[in-house]
Order: sequence, then structure tokens, then C-alpha cells
Amino acid sequence: MTGYGKKSITFNNKKISVEIKSLNSKNLNLQVRIPESYNSKDLEIRNVLSEELKGGKISFTLNIDNHERNSLNLNNEKISFYYKELETIALKHNLKPENEQLLQAVLRLPDITENEAEEENPEEWKQIKSLIKETIKEIQKFRLQEGASAERDITENIQKIEQLIPEVEKYESERIETVKERLNSKLKEFIDSGNQNGDRFEQEIIYFLDKFDINEEKIRLKNHCSFFIETMQQNEVVGNKLGFIAQEIGREINTLGSKANHAEIQKIVVNMKDYLGKVKEQSLNIL
Repeated sequence: MTGYGKKSITFNNKKISVEIKSLNSKNLNLQVRIPESYNSKDLEIRNVLSEELKGGKISFTLNIDNHERNSLNLNNEKISFYYKELETIALKHNLKPENEQLLQAVLRLPDITENEAEEENPEEWKQIKSLIKETIKEIQKFRLQEGASAERDITENIQKIEQLIPEVEKYESERIETVKERLNSKLKEFIDSGNQNGDRFEQEIIYFLDKFDINEEKIRLKNHCSFFIETMQQNEVVGNKLGFIAQEIGREINTLGSKANHAEIQKIVVNMKDYLGKVKEQSLNIL
């Protein structure tokens, strides 16, 4: 699920900031950016993020700005070397660049500054860990707000599917008449053909009765909808489970449509599929 959090503190004249961004993703995908001095803490940071945030595309950034560094640590020896080399090349080709031009060229060359590697500070790391936990709380708060909104939308769409089940029953009598007409047609064909195979005719009747009966589908569909809402309200990771239940709901709706043989019932089935599509889309954001 989506979320954003950023926290900053000042410690030992350093500004330390932690920023975490979370985007929708069923699986956990971590991107961690930290200063070189804390490379040894990369795995620990990943473990904390994995345990607390569970899933999503997570971007983590730790930034440490040292206010005490007010000047560049220039490598004078290397600058002099570069300058002399460029000057020699210029003279060789009868060029007379200005000193300022040579210096500008040198300053664009690599390795002209010296970076002093900072050692890991245990007390500073304690502050950073605390900052990470606070930032994670911001993300979780953001996710809870989004989750509550998603739950309302999903519940509403599941309830709309449930409310359409009784609508199917309004057309049951018409369906029964249709079935009777088809059975009578089969019976007439059976009699007119002079076929005396009673067992075959009985099998045909059983086949039609089974093919057009939708009571079991309606019962299972209602149970799946209730189970979906019950599961969603559990205080645990249920994203995959909800996906499976949504598949079962879709299976019953499809079977209902294939057995409908009635235009109005087919319209109801289309609306059910529309609501279920919205449920599946929202469910992708649930961990």
C-alpha cells in the first residue's frame, strides 16, 4: 500500500534525515540508500523494513549532512599534476590558454577532492534507529487511513453483489416456464420418434434439471461474500486469502450466468462482475 514518511533530527552538529516511500506492490521490493559509513547496517535496516511494512515497493533513504564541513578537501598534489600536464599539452600544440581556463579544466577532472571516511558512531546509530522507527510509524499511519477507505469501498461492492442475489429470484418463475417448455419439447421429440428408451429420456430430464438449477450457486455465492468480509476484518495479513475468495466468488457468478438462460438475469450477472472487478482491483493493495 502507498505511504510516505520523513523524519529529521540534529545530532553532533549533523542533520540526520530518514525518508521512506511506499508504493503498491503485492510482494516486498526494497530499495535502500545509505551513506557509505553505514553500509554494515544495510541488512539490519532491510530486516526492520521487512518486518514492519510486510509488503510494497519500499524506497528508503538515510541522509547525513555534516555542518562542520564548510570547505572542500582539495588534493593539491593531484591538482598541480593535472595543471602541469595540461599546460605541457597546450605548449606542445602551440596553444596559449589563460591560467584561469586551465584551472577550470582541472577542476572538472576526477579525484581532485579527498573524502575522509567517517567511522561508525554507536550513539549516532541509536539515534538513527529511533528515527527509522518513527518514520515507519508515519508510513503505517498513512496505510491505516488508506486501508480504512479501501475497506469501505470493498465492503460496499461485496454487499452490492449480495443484494443482487435476491433480484435473480424475481425471474425464477419465468426460468421455470422456460425449462418446462424445453422439457415438453424434448418429450414431444421423444414420443414422435417412437423411441422406447425410457432410461435415456430419464437421463435427459435429470440433465436439464441439473443444468438449469441455480439454487446451489446462489447459496455458495452468498456464503463466499460473507466469508470475504469476515476475512477482511481479521487483524492479520490476508491479501492472498482475499484473492482466493474473490476467485471463488467469480466462479459462482460465471456459473450463474451460464445457467441463467434469461436476459434480465444475465444483466444482473454483468453487474455482479462489474462490482467484483472493483473488489479485485482494490484487493491488490491489501497485504
